[in-house]
Amino acid sequence: MKQPARQTKGTRTARADSLRERGARLSGALASLYPEARISLDFETSWQCLVATILSAQCTDERVNRVTPALFREIPDIAAMASAPPERIERLIGGQVPRTMEELVTLPGVGRKTANVLLGHVFGEPGLVVDTHVRRLSRRLGLTRNTDPEKIESDLQRVLPPSDWTPFSMRLILHGRRVCFARSPQCERCALIADCPQVGVAANVKARSRKKVSAQA
Repeated sequence: MKQPARQTKGTRTARADSLRERGARLSGALASLYPEARISLDFETSWQCLVATILSAQCTDERVNRVTPALFREIPDIAAMASAPPERIERLIGGQVPRTMEELVTLPGVGRKTANVLLGHVFGEPGLVVDTHVRRLSRRLGLTRNTDPEKIESDLQRVLPPSDWTPFSMRLILHGRRVCFARSPQCERCALIADCPQVGVAANVKARSRKKVSAQA
């Protein structure tokens, strides 16, 4: 049986460089499509952002935005939540919202996705959010082969500069909601098609989109 060719260090480096170049093109295209992309949760403080993001893991952002105004009026800060009866809301211990990934993930209900939202949207630090849309699209775009969110985050961090981490993930989420659907991606009208290997996309959808690319060439 013929053995697969072993990748040399030079081959791996060339592939990584090519992936970063394609990542830059994809990031630029997404920036043109969604220049003002941000999370769709409403908040005014880091505390509110933390609570809203945790709640969004259980339901839609739209529903979170409907319930948080009343919640924040009744429980406006960490001290109020810490003193609230257990039957009303789970207690969060602390005097202020932490500012680092290591500290944030120690809070109850906070994983890397929530922590990255806080880093990118409140504290101005690079934070690459991997939700269901980012996980699906990053694989479809050939930017990762992994399914584990933390591994996908690591793969995308190697492809993109830190300054792109937050906006790229937010724009990818919007693109997943508006164009690159899970079951029926709209490849024919996708501005990323020239750089998309369409991993996992049905053959008939690929054929239609490639005809469009050929016609525009």
